[in-house]
Amino acid sequence: MKRYLSSIIAVGAALVAAVPLAGYAGSTNASAKVTIQTSALNVLGPFTASTATPTNISSGWQTVLEQEIKTANNWDLLLTASFEVGLLTQTTVSSKNMIQDTSTATASIKVKALVDGVESPPGVVVFGKRTQQLTATLEGAIANCLSVITNSAGGLQIVLNTNCVTAETIGLLEDTVAANSFVFFAPGMTSGFHHVQILAEIDAMGDNQNGSFTATGLMGKGTLSIEAARLVKDPVYPYVINF
Repeated sequence: MKRYLSSIIAVGAALVAAVPLAGYAGSTNASAKVTIQTSALNVLGPFTASTATPTNISSGWQTVLEQEIKTANNWDLLLTASFEVGLLTQTTVSSKNMIQDTSTATASIKVKALVDGVESPPGVVVFGKRTQQLTATLEGAIANCLSVITNSAGGLQIVLNTNCVTAETIGLLEDTVAANSFVFFAPGMTSGFHHVQILAEIDAMGDNQNGSFTATGLMGKGTLSIEAARLVKDPVYPYVINF
């Protein structure tokens, strides 16, 4: 029978102090073409779910990198956010008497960019996500559950005591770390200083019957680069996907 939410483990979901390697661009009065900010420590996570969760357990949106840049009038901003992201999913199933058992674990990391508090296109981007599902139908361990009896016809018969059968267990664990990057943009900025923030959110969820699961997301080192440019307006050949 499906188990419902009973407890949540959230380890270190608050921000860990990042070490900036560049100061705010606001330290100068001149317009800037490019600026960069780097975090040298883990900035978010890990965040873990380990009991049945009907909805996502989320760290909530948190600022993981931010920077300011001064632009001339009608310049566009290109924002490149890059991060190490780690995902861990672990599922275990326990089955006997040919009864199917399933466990599922999901972990994801999402990123978005804000310029002066306004979300920049293309919006929320998934930097990493994994759903792991493990299903098994097992007979169980029966070595100590067999006995020999004399049946009604006088012959010998092997009988299995199903109450004695021990469930067999199968487990699967996946752990990956990768560096991912995405470009956001903010068109037609006015002259002056602009505040750029990169926000991240870690989600974890899962479900289990007789087995167990663990889902964990983790963000590591990151960089934010901001470039002021004049982008081509209304391209002649817009990219359109037809379904």
